[in-house]
Amino acid sequence: MSGNIIYESKDHKVFLFEELTPASAVQANQFLIIHENSGVLLDPGGHKVYSKLLSDISLLIPPNNIKAIFLSHQDPDIVASINGWLMTTKAEAWISKLWTRFLPHFGLDSQLEGRVNSIDDKGTKLIIDGCELLVLPAHFLHSPGNFQIYDPCSKILFSGDLGASLGQDYVFVEDFDNHIQYMEGFHKRYMASNKIMKFWANMVRELDIEIIAPQHGAIFKGKDMVNRFIEWIENLECGVDLLSQEDYKAP
Repeated sequence: MSGNIIYESKDHKVFLFEELTPASAVQANQFLIIHENSGVLLDPGGHKVYSKLLSDISLLIPPNNIKAIFLSHQDPDIVASINGWLMTTKAEAWISKLWTRFLPHFGLDSQLEGRVNSIDDKGTKLIIDGCELLVLPAHFLHSPGNFQIYDPCSKILFSGDLGASLGQDYVFVEDFDNHIQYMEGFHKRYMASNKIMKFWANMVRELDIEIIAPQHGAIFKGKDMVNRFIEWIENLECGVDLLSQEDYKAP
């Protein structure tokens, strides 16, 4: 299996890899964007995903054609395999400026550190063979140094942990109301506050989004489903909204 294609045009393709994670680990999605002859790998995953993902991707594009590796934040299910990817490709890696000095703790060789680029808090743009990807600030959703990718060529927002679901058995969300049960607990615990949710909702409403693709679980496809998700996020109390002094008592 070499990935599920979730978008395809003459010059642009997007692939989802969603079955590579070991059963004992939290499920994680990896995404590959191919524009013309160049690739961008998003949140490549941990050590146990690396060899399988490299094998699958090699069927789609030569590894040396991967130009950029995007790391939305610092969690091991995203960055733990970064040393392998920088050794087997010529890609540049991109991560928040908060986390560049943490990557050596995941085994990043000192000789490869020069190919890791830090992203300023306001985000940036990655231009891959003429396709301009927007790196959007998504701080505290859930990491303090967190980013998302918007791909205008496919109109896909790669939302990282925002939109994550756990335990469902489908790839695309068909019934949003039923799907809430697989998202709600995660978002209430891992997202910082409703204030940040509203900031995010206001930002992404300015974009033309057809698909929201999280790093865990099912994908939201079509404008109606995308809008349902944005509305749900905008009104969800989470994180510090749900805490009180009663939660801060010495045992």
